[in-house]
Amino acid sequence: MAGAVLALASVLIYKSCTDYTADKGILKENSMLIQQQLQNVSKLIVTEGHFAEVYTYADSKELFGALLTADKKALVVVNAKVSIAYDLSTLEYTVDEATKTLVLDKLPEPEINSNPDFEYYDVTADYLNPFEAKDYNAIKKTVNASLLKKIKASSLTSNAQNRLLSELSKILVLTNSMGWTLVYKNKPIANLEELQAGDQLLVD
Repeated sequence: MAGAVLALASVLIYKSCTDYTADKGILKENSMLIQQQLQNVSKLIVTEGHFAEVYTYADSKELFGALLTADKKALVVVNAKVSIAYDLSTLEYTVDEATKTLVLDKLPEPEINSNPDFEYYDVTADYLNPFEAKDYNAIKKTVNASLLKKIKASSLTSNAQNRLLSELSKILVLTNSMGWTLVYKNKPIANLEELQAGDQLLVD
């Protein structure tokens, strides 16, 4: 009788240890799968747009006080191809196997790139005040600053943010399907609605 009890106890202990080992294996497997999916997610989300601007440049150089000036001016037409990208390889996250939690620590910053094409019209300059490299540099600096302001105020930025949220929603689906929890800024994200509606998930 004692032998049978010992045999039964041995079987139960073995089964318990086997189940525990299997659970740990599955947990580790899930953790590795999540990290692999994060590494494989699109590294760049790009939204493209086109902007056009007409800019008038004028400069006057006093020769003898205000009595005589040498003037120069130009009409500049700028066409710019603009892109906004998120490098998701810079996404910072923590995988907590103990609590089955994926914590997004820091989202990538948006990268704004513009490639303006400058066309100069009606360029006139006095002999004593010619166009120089510094004039073209000043035009480019002013135009680039104006473009950046327009880009940030346009729908291009919000479209890029929506693309970012679209990529992050894939992470949410993955974690939910595996019984894990997605957390950002100490707040669990339970569903796509919370993810899409939350400005809290956009880059600060």
